[in-house]
Amino acid sequence: MRQLTVQLGERSYPIMIGSGLLAEAPRYFEQVGLTKKSPLLIITDDHVAPKYLPTLEQTLRAAGYVVVSAVVPSGETSKSLAVYQDMMTAAIEGKLDRSSAILALGGGVVGDLAGFVAATYMRGIKFVQIPTTILAHDSSVGGKVAVNHPLAKNMIGAFHQPELVLYDVDTLQSLPPRDVSAGLSEMLKHGLIRDESFAHWCEEHAEALLSLDPDTLGYGLERGCSIKAEIVSNDERENGERALLNLGHTIGHAIEAIAGYGEFLHGEAISIGMAGSALLGEKLGAPAGLYEDTVRMLRALRLPVTLPAHLATDDLMEAMMHDKKFREGHMVFIVPDRIGAARIVKDVPITVVREVIELLRKGE
Repeated sequence: MRQLTVQLGERSYPIMIGSGLLAEAPRYFEQVGLTKKSPLLIITDDHVAPKYLPTLEQTLRAAGYVVVSAVVPSGETSKSLAVYQDMMTAAIEGKLDRSSAILALGGGVVGDLAGFVAATYMRGIKFVQIPTTILAHDSSVGGKVAVNHPLAKNMIGAFHQPELVLYDVDTLQSLPPRDVSAGLSEMLKHGLIRDESFAHWCEEHAEALLSLDPDTLGYGLERGCSIKAEIVSNDERENGERALLNLGHTIGHAIEAIAGYGEFLHGEAISIGMAGSALLGEKLGAPAGLYEDTVRMLRALRLPVTLPAHLATDDLMEAMMHDKKFREGHMVFIVPDRIGAARIVKDVPITVVREVIELLRKGE
């Protein structure tokens, strides 16, 4: 098993990555102080529930925990205020109290939704991230939890750190190929912003990662989580350095919002966004070849790098102006200077962003 720690003083928490961890969940829950006197609420989705929910429920009950569960539809549409209210109802009907905890069993959508429920139920109770996707190696770490508004992704949310991230890599073996690629988008992102050698490692080991080779995947998840944990430890509430983790997200979130939170997986939209950020980097002075190298790495992981024709430029620009990273009339972007290094640029001209969008559509 691989273990990391997100260093946040009294709120520090471990990230456990390994095989067979779901069966060991009660032991880890006891280590982080989850009480058996108050109910636990497992929130999961209808794709994950048939595979892992019965086993987790049985394991926890056999260890003496009181467990209730709620299942939401899979996909980004469950990050809504309507589903959030349903989960609040489940928590109230399940008699959760201030000592209870919420368990997020699933991918990034479930983690964001369940974490926001935990952050706001009785003004905040404990929760545990139990990721079942590669993408969630990013979203499960760092305590950013949220639901979407129809006009903007993650606009309604909070910072609420988990007690534990329990990452059983056995759950990844059931992922469809498209979800595997989408998850690897965020893994590569960590290399693109912080570790050039890791970015190249992701490209060189693309086939092993795509085929879910356990040793290769284990290292990739550990390195990706460690980069994010280091950044979060330095800047928990995104006052500076943590914003680098948003590479590709300004364009990516706009794509998701305009396409209706369903046409693209999150990692696919972020992949197109990272290609756009590399284009923007070159326009703002980065060395020639940055875009070409970034696109090659993304394609090695079977990710999209161009915008489809039906997403109108005006609509995308409007969506980006609703994004949380739009400040005081200026476009805020994470711009790569080279592979492995990026910076925050707070005054990107709107005309340059429009040029990048048009180039992304053509794949140039």
